[in-house]
Amino acid sequence: MTETTTTTTASIPLAPGALPLLGHALPLLRDPLAFIRSLAGYPRMVRVRLGPTSAVLICDPTLTRHIFVNDRTFDKGGPIYDRIREVIGDGLSTCPYPLHRRQRRLCQPSFHPQRLHGYAAVFGRASHATAGSWHDGQVLDVTREMMTLTTQATMETMFSGSLPADTLRRALADTNTVVSAFFRRMMTPALLRRLPTPAKRRYDQARARLFATITEIVAARRADPTDHADLLSALVAAVDVESRDHEQRLSDAELADQALTFFLGGMETTAITLAWALHLMATHPEIQHALQAETDTVLAGALPGPEHLPRLDLATRVVTETLRLYPPAWMMTRTVAQEAELDGVRLRRGDTLVLSPYLIHRRPDLYADPDRFDPDRWRGTSPDRTGYVPFGAGARKCIGDQFALTEAILALTAVAARWELSPVGEEPFRPKVETSLSSRGLRLRLRRRTETSGTDAPPVATSQPLPVPSTPGPGPDACPVAH
Repeated sequence: MTETTTTTTASIPLAPGALPLLGHALPLLRDPLAFIRSLAGYPRMVRVRLGPTSAVLICDPTLTRHIFVNDRTFDKGGPIYDRIREVIGDGLSTCPYPLHRRQRRLCQPSFHPQRLHGYAAVFGRASHATAGSWHDGQVLDVTREMMTLTTQATMETMFSGSLPADTLRRALADTNTVVSAFFRRMMTPALLRRLPTPAKRRYDQARARLFATITEIVAARRADPTDHADLLSALVAAVDVESRDHEQRLSDAELADQALTFFLGGMETTAITLAWALHLMATHPEIQHALQAETDTVLAGALPGPEHLPRLDLATRVVTETLRLYPPAWMMTRTVAQEAELDGVRLRRGDTLVLSPYLIHRRPDLYADPDRFDPDRWRGTSPDRTGYVPFGAGARKCIGDQFALTEAILALTAVAARWELSPVGEEPFRPKVETSLSSRGLRLRLRRRTETSGTDAPPVATSQPLPVPSTPGPGPDACPVAH
């Protein structure tokens, strides 16, 4: 990605509207998507300012992929990751390049296809139970219900659903406090972020308690040699065969970071993706009816499970298209780890690069009528690796992409088997832009289907009812599991 003529980042045009001290923080806070889309006319790169610090927004999909796959040079870093590290430490999604390869080797067995098959059964049961708890005519708080579903599934796959209720309630309450402040802290200049406000004190206290809770959970599992057939057991047992003694394991601190990474990521981003998928079904009734027909044929009265996945073609395309229109990780950052050239521009060590899947996914040169919801654009084809990056790319691509897709497809199918969805009100629903494209506040009306293969399936008991965060917040890169 180099050219013979080399310039500096100062030659990259500066986006209009920057203010002294604040830079572009106000438009980013006021309407981030409108601001990002206003920069789509820049063919390759454009500079934006966050306070006194400049960053380079990459507008070109080929350059974006180049940055993703060259993670030694373009490492995890920048304002998003600086804030995320405050919450989850150096987990798989946030650790720098020198730590990543070892962590990836230790975490990868936890997401082996054989384990994913078992997780899929959990997803199917949790989805069926959640959909079965609703009633005819109910106006559904969609995001909250999807958080209930994904929290249940995450708890069972991560911790075998075995945490005491008070421990779980404390962790979720503190998670809610931390993540609800996340986006504004990320966009606020450092000087203002350090002011001793009541909000900062609440944030600091909740973050400290959250770390203590996760450390307590990890210590209890270390003391228990039983294989619980869950993610945490797999992480505790993981051995790095490429280490010098072939027996190196994750330390207690690393285990806590990974557990928190997967715990947050597993709940939040899949819930948001599902909420957007249900919104799109409600606003496109012809596609909703086609999905119901597929569900009736494939499930034939059974609970959704891993054996159904190969035949759930439309459900898969709906989730794929939902992730294109509403990629939860709408913005990511990378830091330049060593001096490099990118498209003829000399980058210095420490420069921040901003990548936007949302911007790439809405490019008219990549997608015909890019703002239109059209699952058929994926009929008989797979997403292009350059133009479709909801999970990132390269070695830092989300380790749990199949985990997330499986959960979303089975949950969507469980809802379609029982319910007809319709919008509440006539106003178009807009994303609440935080670190992720939040669906907070989305409501849909339910009507029980009268002729359905899924309605007659018996309800499925799950473990204890779970308290869930009232407001979803950022998973790492807002990814379903981690990058």
